[in-house]
Amino acid sequence: MTAADRRDAILRMVRDRGHLNAAEAAVEFGVNSSTIRRDLARLEQLGLLQRSHGGAVARRDEADVPYDVKIHKLIPQKQAIGAAAAELIPDGATVMLDSGSTTLMVAKALTDRSDLTVITPDVLVAAELIRSPAIRLILPGGESVRDTTTVVSQEAVEMVRRYHVDIAMMASDAVDSAGASNMNGVVVPLKRAMMGGAARSVLLADSSKLGQRRLVSVAALEEFEELITDDGAGEDATADYPVAVRRVPVSEKVGD
Repeated sequence: MTAADRRDAILRMVRDRGHLNAAEAAVEFGVNSSTIRRDLARLEQLGLLQRSHGGAVARRDEADVPYDVKIHKLIPQKQAIGAAAAELIPDGATVMLDSGSTTLMVAKALTDRSDLTVITPDVLVAAELIRSPAIRLILPGGESVRDTTTVVSQEAVEMVRRYHVDIAMMASDAVDSAGASNMNGVVVPLKRAMMGGAARSVLLADSSKLGQRRLVSVAALEEFEELITDDGAGEDATADYPVAVRRVPVSEKVGD
């Protein structure tokens, strides 16, 4: 078993059991405890678990929280980011709007706009926009992804690849200097197709996602024209990011 295979197996064990004992895992995998500790350190560095005394426990964070919980978190930050992103979209534009609680805020900011074409795989984003008669809405088909409001399929990826749009507003579970990453790899081909058909792509991520990395890479930061986040992200946090970073001021009264 390679180190990568062993770490994958360790991660599955932690998620299935909720915890893992390093000494027991060393016996199970036929390696010494120091090897398991190095594996756990690497997986913690990637944000995939949390080390504990004698082993590790499952990490339940923003990337793993069900959507119906996530949508109620950091609302002022997401509203501020969504409003700033919507300002980049002129009337008459064609837009790829990714799935997520932040892109939902972009949709809410677009409902009174004129002559837009929006392509989205997110059913809640679509529900928000379908009430706007001046917005042409296109939904690629597919099957729903667990704990999200995304629908995806190979046919949807091929459909999206045929479109050419002005701008793609993209979301992700985590962002660090290496790029945007996601916990669930199922949606990555669709995300790549959305970016591939756009003249420019903008990454939207609240400050809690910065400095984090998840299991599957989505795109390098150089592939985005800009990263829009909230002012909870200090300049030090993004100093090594190879992309323009805009920090949007957040009003705690937004949405009251």
